[in-house]
Amino acid sequence: MKRKNLEEDDCPIARSLSSIGEWWSLLILRDAFLGKRRFGEFEKSLGLAKNILSARLQKLVAEGILEIVPASDGSAYQEYSLTTKGRDLFPILVSLRQWGEKYLFDKKELGQVLVDERNQKPIQKIEIKSQDGRSLASKDVRLLFLDQSAVKRSTSPVKRAVSSSKKSKR
Repeated sequence: MKRKNLEEDDCPIARSLSSIGEWWSLLILRDAFLGKRRFGEFEKSLGLAKNILSARLQKLVAEGILEIVPASDGSAYQEYSLTTKGRDLFPILVSLRQWGEKYLFDKKELGQVLVDERNQKPIQKIEIKSQDGRSLASKDVRLLFLDQSAVKRSTSPVKRAVSSSKKSKR
């Protein structure tokens, strides 16, 4: 079964997954944030076949998430470096990590912690904040459609539900 192309989807989550949703890509990004820059470093860390790693790196470069730069040591090699677009994924990876720590590990099982470089203390849990600084949960937010014609065109279950609920109120 062929995967659906989400590059033109109306949902920002779907489009984002089109760029970075493949799990090897997320692990490559994790390693890039941890300082890995060379193909061999990614290969050794991930234990991934060269052809798959090469394809994932090429996609991340094509998406503008990584860029190929000259080796930092002046050698003839090239390295992969996070772009601004790539560095902006940091909160997503931290959030995914924190979710995994909470639900997929026993406290005794976790052998690492993400700490603030300056004071070596664990970072705080990522929170969603309102414009006035209040912490928000999913029950505290709603999706506001700016273009109602997008709701009618959508095949997304969330949008259909919003559209249906508006019709039922009429």
